[in-house]
Amino acid sequence: MLTGKYSDSLLYRRHSVRKYSGAAVTPEQAEHILHAAMASPSADNTQPWSLIVVDERRLIDEIASIHPYADMMKTASLAVIPCVIKSVADDNPFYPQDMGACAENMLLAAVECGLGSCWCGIHPQKDLENKFISLFKIPDTLFPFCVIAFGEPADAMPPSDRYDASRVHHGSW
Repeated sequence: MLTGKYSDSLLYRRHSVRKYSGAAVTPEQAEHILHAAMASPSADNTQPWSLIVVDERRLIDEIASIHPYADMMKTASLAVIPCVIKSVADDNPFYPQDMGACAENMLLAAVECGLGSCWCGIHPQKDLENKFISLFKIPDTLFPFCVIAFGEPADAMPPSDRYDASRVHHGSW
């Protein structure tokens, strides 16, 4: 177990939250999350993302009905759908890593705001992509990468330490 000055780091306090209190995410919290997304590193600074912010209850509930693993949306008060800009992805084979960094920055920003989050993949499942494209009227210049639920966690969770020394090799295998 991690001890010392880093043991309460937001990295260890981040969890996939699947039940929220229903309290609203404030505009200030949402803005911080969006700024964090766009502060993400990307290959050659291509920034292949465009974000859809969903705060309408009907649409958040609809996400839960079209995504088989997004039941937590029923209690979330905000969702963000990071979409890939196709023209950027065409020239950037590293866009999946860039989008992953974008999503992770949002997850960590949520912890800073006292919020919980849960990331659900969409890409590369074409049927799921098409459902999101249809529901959110996503133009054909973009495709949805994932959807992230945000909200105040219903339950407190202690920091976790998943470190496994057997998976670390120094210098070579």
